Amino acid sequence: MHRQAHSWRGQCGPSAGFHRQQWQHRQHRRPKYNVPLNVIESDDAFEVNVFAPGFDKSQITLSVSEDILTIQGNKPLAEGDDPAFVLQEFPIKTFERRLALNGKVDTSGITAKQENQVLIVHLPKSEEARREEIKIDVI
Repeated sequence: MHRQAHSWRGQCGPSAGFHRQQWQHRQHRRPKYNVPLNVIESDDAFEVNVFAPGFDKSQITLSVSEDILTIQGNKPLAEGDDPAFVLQEFPIKTFERRLALNGKVDTSGITAKQENQVLIVHLPKSEEARREEIKIDVI
């Protein structure tokens, strides 16, 4: 199974690499390794909110390698406890999300906490990403 990192491409938002999925009325199944997330940008950081219901913080790992943030969840289920889903929209055993940081994050300052079933990852911007925009007047 191919897992591709999402790209930030300098900014945060659908036009900058985070693509909104087009939900249609056709049958659609979210990959089991995938969980929904939101990315919020402020002046000095990005915040990634990962919806991970049922996963305790001890079952979630984060790592950065080759400028890619990997967020994984792994929760063992007792044998025979696999539900007979009619519809499944979020994972119950494992998930993985990978985000390309593209040099925009100071990886030494990344922190994470969990609140109300949401993993909140704070990604401080690198100095390059914090540079102020310069306006140039046309004369």
